[in-house]
Amino acid sequence: MSEAKTPTRTPGTDGPLAGVRVVELAGIGPGPFAAMLLADLGADVVRVDRPGGPGLGIDPAHDVTNRNKRSVVVDLKAPDGPARLLDLAAHADILIEGYRPGVAERLGVGPGDCHARNPALVYGRMTGWGQDGPLARRAGHDIGYIALTGTLGMIGAPDAPPAVPANLLGDYAGGSLYLVVGVLAALHHARETGTGQVVDAAIVDGTAHLSAMIHGMLAAGGWQDRRGANLLDGGCPFYGTYETADGRYMAVGALEPRFYAEFTRLLGIPELAPARDDPARWPELRAAVAARFRSRTRDEWTAVFEDSDACTAPVLSLREAPHHPHLAARSTFTDQDGLTQPAPAPRFSATPTAVRTGPALPGADTEAVVRDWGLPPGWAPPPAPLPNPALHNPQ
Repeated sequence: MSEAKTPTRTPGTDGPLAGVRVVELAGIGPGPFAAMLLADLGADVVRVDRPGGPGLGIDPAHDVTNRNKRSVVVDLKAPDGPARLLDLAAHADILIEGYRPGVAERLGVGPGDCHARNPALVYGRMTGWGQDGPLARRAGHDIGYIALTGTLGMIGAPDAPPAVPANLLGDYAGGSLYLVVGVLAALHHARETGTGQVVDAAIVDGTAHLSAMIHGMLAAGGWQDRRGANLLDGGCPFYGTYETADGRYMAVGALEPRFYAEFTRLLGIPELAPARDDPARWPELRAAVAARFRSRTRDEWTAVFEDSDACTAPVLSLREAPHHPHLAARSTFTDQDGLTQPAPAPRFSATPTAVRTGPALPGADTEAVVRDWGLPPGWAPPPAPLPNPALHNPQ
C-alpha cells in the first residue's frame, strides 16, 4: 500500500475523493481532463509540469482543465528528474501519464519503476492507439482514432463529409472518461488487495465501446451501416436539427408517439402526424418541418415549445448556454475569478464538489506539495535565478 498520509482536506466537504493523491504527468487533451475530473471530485492532484510548459500557446491562467490541481515543475530528462518523480509516486494512489508507449520506461518512470517504490500504485496510461498493436507507436489525434472505430463515419448528412464532433467524442468521452473509470476501479482493487496495476486506456477502445448499442442494432437489422439513414443519426425527420428564420437552429427529438403528437401540434402540422410511421413519406415530412421552422426565429420557436413535452430545444452557442434559465437555476456553469466554466459533475448529496481553485500555474505549489506530501528534504530544486533587469532594459 502507499505510505500513510493525512488528507489535506476534510472528507465530506470537498468531494468523495478527498484524501486520494494523484500524480499527473503534464500532457495535452484527455490526460489533463481526466485529472481535472479526479480533482473536481476532491482528489489532491499534483500536476508535474515540464520546464517551458506544454507548448499549446494558451495562457495557463485560463486552462480550465488544470483547475483544482497543484503544480510542480520537474525536468524528467535532468539527472535527478526521474528520482524526484518517483518520490511523488511513492506517496500517491494514482499516477496518470499520456506518453507514447515506451517513453515513460525510457525516462525511468514507467510502471516497473513506480511499482518498485509503491506496489499499490494505480498507473493510468492514456493513449490514442493503446499500449500495443500495429499503430501503438504512431502519432495521432482524436479525429483519426474515431475514424478507425466507425463512429466518425456515423455522424453527419449522407451527402456531405462526416461531421467532426470537435474532440469531445474521442479525447474526452472515449478517452478521459474511460481512464477515470479504470483508475477508480483499480484503486478499489488496490485498497482491497494492496496490489496496484496498470490501466491501459486507449481512445480507440473507449470510443468503440461507446457504440455498443449501435452494434447491437446493426446485428439485429435495426441500423443501416450508412450515415443519415437511421433513427438517431439525422435520418429521421423528427430527430434532427432545423434552421430558423434568423439562421439559427432548433433541435428536435420527438421520438415517442405522444411527444411526436405534441411536437406536430405546436409546430402547426398535425395533419402530417401519420407520416411518422411511414418512412416513404419522411422526405415530405422533413420538408414540411423545415418550412415551418424557417417561418419564425429561434427565440420565437423556443417560446412556442416552452413548458411542453415536444422534446424540442434551441441550439445554443457556448456563450449562450450558461444563461439558459434551466442551466442557470442548476448552476451548471460557474464563475471562478471571472472565468466562466462548467461546474463539476456529477453531483453528490453527502460529499459535494466545487471549483475550489483556479488553474494551477506551473511550479506555483512546490513548497506546499513538499510539505503536505512529506517529500524528502531537498526535493525541491533551488529557484531559478531572476533575470538581470539590465539585460532587458539597456540604458
